[in-house]
Amino acid sequence: MSRVPALAYFIGTWPKAIEPCRAMDLVVGGIADEYTGRLTVVRTDITRCPVATERYGVTGAPSYVLLKAGAAVAHGTGLMTIAEVREFLDGHL
Repeated sequence: MSRVPALAYFIGTWPKAIEPCRAMDLVVGGIADEYTGRLTVVRTDITRCPVATERYGVTGAPSYVLLKAGAAVAHGTGLMTIAEVREFLDGHL
């Protein structure tokens, strides 16, 4: 198990989820670059990974689950600015 926390970023491929998830791809990509070495970002397709989706209680997209030592410590959902994602992460890292 990694000592580096992970941000599981859940995306959807159904029509109402595509645009918000594409918008968040840019934000989450920027976060991945900014937090290199401090955070691992894992992009997860809800329809292709139903076990992870169910395990972490994800019900919509985009959704975010911050994991530390394999345990979920924070959940978020919907569109966020990069500042909001930083706040979400920094409160738990």
